[in-house]
Amino acid sequence: MSTLFTKIINGEIPGRFVWSDAQCVGFLSIGPLSDGHTLVVPRAEINEFTDAPDELVSHLTLVATKIGRTQKRVFNSARAGLMIAGFEVPHLHVHVWPTNSLADFDLANAAVNPDPAQMDANAQTLRDGLRADGHSEFVPAD
Repeated sequence: MSTLFTKIINGEIPGRFVWSDAQCVGFLSIGPLSDGHTLVVPRAEINEFTDAPDELVSHLTLVATKIGRTQKRVFNSARAGLMIAGFEVPHLHVHVWPTNSLADFDLANAAVNPDPAQMDANAQTLRDGLRADGHSEFVPAD
């Protein structure tokens, strides 16, 4: 049975995509810790990061790093947070988000009903930033 993330990747459920390549996608979290909170998700249905091939874990981390660099710049944050929790959805995913404090690392503080217009604007800001940072080939159309 497909996971929620597979359904998003396949377009069965809408997602605000900011990255797409042969191995993974990046889309905004529906429960963001901050503006631009992105999930980097492999296309392959893998339950947790310890089950993934080393090359895939490396690729996901590299993509998260590129997204994080852009998030810091476009959302004016001190750092980019990175977390692999894996309890929310049984499909490997890497959380990457702009952060200014260690307090921002608590998923219990995620927004429950973020404003859709603000989410759309955040996705556009991040896509534009990724393009400006030289990643146009991986940024989906708006």
